[in-house]
Amino acid sequence: MRLALLLVLFFCSGACGLIYQVLWLRQLSLVFGVTVYAASTVLAAFMTGLALGSASASRILARFGRPLRVFAVAEIFVGLSALATPVVLDAASAIYVRLNQLNPDSLAMLTAARLLTSFGVLLVPTFLMGLTLPVLSASALVRGSALSANVSALYAVNTAGAVTGAVLTGFYLIGAIGMQRSFLLGAALNIAIGVMALAMESRVDRVVAADDAVAPSTRPLRDAPAVGSIELVVGIAGFIALALEIVWFRMLVQYLAATTYAFTTMLAMVLGGIAIGSGLAARLLRRDRDWGAVLAGLQLATACAVLGSAIFLGWSYGAGWRTAGELQASAIAILPVTILMGLSFPIALRIATSASSELSAAAVAERVGRIYSVNVIGAIAGALLGGFALLPLLGVRRALIVLAALHGVSAALLLVRHPRRRRLLSAAVAAIAVFVVLAGRVPDPFAAAYSRRYGDDMVESWREEGVQTAVSVHASQFRRSLYLDGLHQANDGDEMVRLHRIIGHLPMLLHPNPATALVIGLGGGATSGAVSQHTGAKVQVVELSASVRRAASFFAHINYDVVNRPNVRIRVDDGRNFLLLSGETFDVITADIIQPTHAGAGNLYSREYFTLVRNALNTDGLALQWIGHRPAAQYKLIMRTFLDVFPNATLWFDGNLMVGSLTPLRVDPHVFATKLADPVTATALAEIGLTSFDVFASWFTADAEAMRRFVGSGLLLTDDRPLVEYERSLPADTSPLDLGALRSDVRAILGPVPK
Repeated sequence: MRLALLLVLFFCSGACGLIYQVLWLRQLSLVFGVTVYAASTVLAAFMTGLALGSASASRILARFGRPLRVFAVAEIFVGLSALATPVVLDAASAIYVRLNQLNPDSLAMLTAARLLTSFGVLLVPTFLMGLTLPVLSASALVRGSALSANVSALYAVNTAGAVTGAVLTGFYLIGAIGMQRSFLLGAALNIAIGVMALAMESRVDRVVAADDAVAPSTRPLRDAPAVGSIELVVGIAGFIALALEIVWFRMLVQYLAATTYAFTTMLAMVLGGIAIGSGLAARLLRRDRDWGAVLAGLQLATACAVLGSAIFLGWSYGAGWRTAGELQASAIAILPVTILMGLSFPIALRIATSASSELSAAAVAERVGRIYSVNVIGAIAGALLGGFALLPLLGVRRALIVLAALHGVSAALLLVRHPRRRRLLSAAVAAIAVFVVLAGRVPDPFAAAYSRRYGDDMVESWREEGVQTAVSVHASQFRRSLYLDGLHQANDGDEMVRLHRIIGHLPMLLHPNPATALVIGLGGGATSGAVSQHTGAKVQVVELSASVRRAASFFAHINYDVVNRPNVRIRVDDGRNFLLLSGETFDVITADIIQPTHAGAGNLYSREYFTLVRNALNTDGLALQWIGHRPAAQYKLIMRTFLDVFPNATLWFDGNLMVGSLTPLRVDPHVFATKLADPVTATALAEIGLTSFDVFASWFTADAEAMRRFVGSGLLLTDDRPLVEYERSLPADTSPLDLGALRSDVRAILGPVPK
């Protein structure tokens, strides 16, 4: 009964851990940006804390004793440190900005600054989290003849709790109650866990004469692999698991829309499979088996499952099965593999703790902590090399095959010294033959997904699976299109080019003399290209992906060859991070079209982001924000938030574009006439049908007062509650957007009209 209660507590602990992980990664992305370099740095700091904590568990236990008490105190302080996160993050952000100022153009300095500040925020709570599994493994409730099964049960319920925490946070908490209240909820639960564990400790561990007393452990295994071999296999497994997670996510966004819900579902499948496998292992480990041979067999089975799952997903998706759903696609690609992974780790622990028939509490904590920390260190390497090396060098398909093959390497390490290796050789050869056949049939996910999503009228002409994103260009006789991670981003069709160019031209025409302009996002380059056609303007473009920069060259015919223009600088960086760190100010700030429902896009639609934009404007500066026609609830949220920061905003181009200014906007027809007299600008404007002031005036939709009446009072988009990105937290709204009441007379903003 007491073990069951301990399992419940550890389940809740796992839920808290993933609540915090999701919140921390998102919170730190607001400071560091959403580049893969920033995300990987944060993840490395997070996992390093776990590794340090697990490796230190035995020394801490040897000093303080009483495993349940150590666990309880750790849980309480995890909760308290989570509550301190906002304060610590503010201090870390200031340090980050200051370190960056020392050498703003150095990627090494930027990475070091991110790493230091990440450690400052995460080290204490993640260190304490890393303690928990090894310390609980040493408890009198867990040790004994069923040690391996009990540790497996702990690992399973903790991972199941992690699934719950990830799903709750990604699908409900952030959108419904916001990040700060989610921290409070997690902290309250952590403290409650700690208090209950203290109550248990007073009744359980006092029964034992001393926690260092020798207690029966698992029965020793005959023919067990050396502990060093197990540690190597576990490290490789950690590497593969995190690298595969990155590759899976890149693969699945070819089949699914890249929303926060899709990524949450993928993460839940990774954790859910591990929980299921660990739960199965808890039952299996109560029996005697040749666990070294079983572990080797699991490695071979996992290698084949990685490839088989990818093959089945591609085939079923192409055949029109209902595998386009987030749950179905994620389950097919991930679940079979992670169930096998979940089986493997407890079996490795069983072998590692079987070297002696009797282990003290500190020795149990040392063995479990060492294996867990080696696994986490491997995972750190997998997270870094998977994104920075495997994907860009090999691409998704070959990276899957290589990572699957590494499971075969692990099997070989286990079998090469196994006493019955000759008997097992035939099974291993059969598994290798199956693997070779499967490797030849793994589909290219880009080709497998593209046909069903977009049809066969265009052919891929260029692709680069870069560090940040996978970028491809497709072409037909009539059109060329750009895709980012499987999502259509731009094309050279007349209507799309016209819209993107207007996003660039409009603020440049409204500003009396724009000398400097910032464009967030490059895409196909039509927006920044249009900005570059205004004589005398220097243009700074900030784009997340270096691959997108290279792809823009394929659209030189519609972007005025913006990549090579002398008045244009292109910086590969996160736009929000650039605004935070650069200190530069601009006459005009505009942005390529970024869909607010895509994962991470909420960072570019919040009140805090619009404030960064406002602070980067010169006194007479203008900021343009695309809003697009979308469900009324989303449309009003975005507009209401923009008005909160830019109370003098105006609305243009049939309600698609908002322009913010620091003072009330006045449009001077004389200024427009001067710009139209410039031959370069006039030619560019003629290409979008803008040949007179009357046409320009027809683009005006509404002034600030009309916009305020239309949106009314209500919620704002904030970093704490990015409601449009988490759109499922909004009330269901299928009514069409009606802009009929959102109209104003253009004379409200006109300056003197020329005679």
